[in-house]
Amino acid sequence: MKVLGISGLHNSVDFKRRELPGLSAREYRIVQGLDSAAALVVDGVVRAAAAEERYTAQKATGSFPVHAIRDALRRVAVEADEIDVVAHGFAHRAADLDLSDPYLAARYAEVYDPDVQLTWLRQEFPGVDWADRLLPVPHHLAHAASAYYPSGYDEALVLVADGMGETESLTVAVGTGGKIEVLHRIPALHSIGTLYGVFTMYLGFDMMMDEYKVMGLAAFGDRRAHFTEMSRLVNLLDGGTFTVAGLAADRNLLERETHRGVLSMLAERFGPARQPGTPIEQRHRDVAAALQAVIELCLVHVLRHFRRETGLRDLCYAGGVALNCSANGVIARSRLFDRIFIPPGAGDDGSAIGAALYVQAQQEPGTRVPAMSMPYWGTSFTDEEIGAAIGGRTDVVVRHVPDRASLLAETAEALEGGEVVSWFQGGMEFGPRALGNRSILADPRDERMRDHINALIKRREDFRPFAPVVTAEAASTYFEVEPDDEERFRHMLFTTRTRPEHRASLGAVTHFDGTARVQVVSREGNPLLWELLTAFATRTGIPVLLNTSFNLRGQPIVRTPETAVDTLLRGGLNRLVIGGYVVTPLPAAEDGR
Repeated sequence: MKVLGISGLHNSVDFKRRELPGLSAREYRIVQGLDSAAALVVDGVVRAAAAEERYTAQKATGSFPVHAIRDALRRVAVEADEIDVVAHGFAHRAADLDLSDPYLAARYAEVYDPDVQLTWLRQEFPGVDWADRLLPVPHHLAHAASAYYPSGYDEALVLVADGMGETESLTVAVGTGGKIEVLHRIPALHSIGTLYGVFTMYLGFDMMMDEYKVMGLAAFGDRRAHFTEMSRLVNLLDGGTFTVAGLAADRNLLERETHRGVLSMLAERFGPARQPGTPIEQRHRDVAAALQAVIELCLVHVLRHFRRETGLRDLCYAGGVALNCSANGVIARSRLFDRIFIPPGAGDDGSAIGAALYVQAQQEPGTRVPAMSMPYWGTSFTDEEIGAAIGGRTDVVVRHVPDRASLLAETAEALEGGEVVSWFQGGMEFGPRALGNRSILADPRDERMRDHINALIKRREDFRPFAPVVTAEAASTYFEVEPDDEERFRHMLFTTRTRPEHRASLGAVTHFDGTARVQVVSREGNPLLWELLTAFATRTGIPVLLNTSFNLRGQPIVRTPETAVDTLLRGGLNRLVIGGYVVTPLPAAEDGR
């Protein structure tokens, strides 16, 4: 069975721009349906998956993922008319909405109605009877499936938490024997994901984009300074549920579409909102810290109750809130669960995979879905293709180093010497994290390397941390990772602590509070990166590297060899190792500098 999973709502932003002119760019991002993606699942196996942003260079786009679909079909050698089902990770129903309001009625007709997806399918892939093949999947069930089915767990508690699906913001379910049964839902009006997003705007960042910046900022704040006031925004209730009273401050359509009502309330309680680009004050750090603490409190409150009610010892967790690595670390340290699985595409891009897996399970029960290893499901290039793409460029020096050992030894020597290396190998990762195939790598030992990359290459806020990547054999030596728990850290979705005796020697990858967002690499999961870490350890004694995504500020992770070379030059990187090629900028005398 061939199932094409898709996510996103194509014209949600354009509709809002037309109907509500005069809003700010940040306010137009407050929509459902961003982070569109496509995934091709064949007989329960994910064969290809990628976010549309990687093809259009529009970060977090919600556009119909035509480029991702075409690439998936090409790579798996499947024609459009061979697809059995198109599973879309949204299933809005007119009955759930107040269509007496002209704005809401028009939005449903032009954006939310499942039939809208048929318009784009017929336009991009004519000649196929898509009406009989399109199946909308409720958003939270798509998220739940994205976590449960690839986990490898037969029985597990399943948690989904995000801004909102169609009408809910948090869902608790049980996965048993390949079936998902919903136990509890919290409606969108009480969304901790939306609350976190509105605070992201309050702190001067972009909602639905920069929540991870608030998470990083929180490490520099005092959680106690605003905790009492922050706690008044949520009410923990019996039965493992809660309400978010603060969101009721949005009282009309315009306020709900911009959150101006909530932002005004926050300004009254916590002081004036920070304007984008202005200095960050200690007050902002303290607010971020208190927010992080309250979100963690809500999540543990829900999980403790349903862990006790169900007796289940394994957890599968997805949704945008599941990308909060600090909260994930708190859940892990609570010891509520023996095992926790969070898919690398925990956000809305991953609902494309989940929708496809959900339909597969519904239509062909018993189909085995293999436990996920590494999600290298994106485009890959052979050395011949790389050479053809960049071999003729005159603005860089291109060398072919076909011997693997020589390539690794040279790269390890460059890293030890202080070079910042862009690393483009194998299939592109799925999800927002750089998992070792589209990465920027550097020496992790000196904190000045963190500052150098933040300021000169990534051109981003100086408080933001970088992640370490470490071999599985050494993970427990350098970080608080149990020897039998390395698998949980494969996808860079949990923070843990750098061991005190190694914090000074890992200054570029240890955050202000002593934590690190670790990625553990096994020889089986990524042989080439594991060998590079080993080669670096041979020279330095430390099998750890700084690992961040291969992109610049505002740019999606690079996808093609041409873009990789362009990014090398724009970012001031020292070298690009792409397949068996080493690419370096021209010496200063040759390019006129």
